[in-house]
Amino acid sequence: MPSSLQHLIDNNRAWATKVEREHPGFFQTLAQQQNPKYMWIGCSDSRVPANQVIGLAPGEVFVHRNVANVVVSSDLNALSVIQFAVDVLKVEHIMVVGHYGCGGVLAVLREQRIGLGDNWLRHVHDVKQRHRGRWMHLCTADQESTLCEMNVIEQVGHVAETTVVQDAWARGQPLAVHGWCYGLKDGLVKNLGVTMTRPDHVVQVYSDAIKRYPRQAAEDKAG
Repeated sequence: MPSSLQHLIDNNRAWATKVEREHPGFFQTLAQQQNPKYMWIGCSDSRVPANQVIGLAPGEVFVHRNVANVVVSSDLNALSVIQFAVDVLKVEHIMVVGHYGCGGVLAVLREQRIGLGDNWLRHVHDVKQRHRGRWMHLCTADQESTLCEMNVIEQVGHVAETTVVQDAWARGQPLAVHGWCYGLKDGLVKNLGVTMTRPDHVVQVYSDAIKRYPRQAAEDKAG
């Protein structure tokens, strides 16, 4: 027999009551419009809740999540979400947010099989192989954090290269794509210094970000 989820429904009732008490009319207003400035592309990991991490209320951030925060041109799900966010909602910022200790990234690094998801994680495996010379000589902890960050940088480039983002820039729509990494151990977001705001930025920003490795890992450890 399935377990009752009444406790979750009770939690929902308590949450809705609290929000309405603190912000009268909140849900009525929210129901009338969706006008976020931000889109979050993150990992499905339950420990990384987008709104809470950046302190935004419901309605303020448009979210897409998948295993290891991957964006590829063959994923119509991700592309459809990006298209809706950019063309319909007119978001101004897309944040690709990875996190340290990402199970998908670690499975790739440790060459562990997880099942059907192995096929999806081939995209992260490509990042690992492409930049092997930049991380393989590092200690295990630095390898893990470095690959998590480099995966984010790769995905920022992929987002910037989508036809949706390229078309938005071509028509002069203000839009920036950023790369961040979230720390499970301290709850802090690290800006990876990879922000793309126009087509001619993409290659140079990507190249500069990748070149920071492995020096970046050493600097982080020293700091």
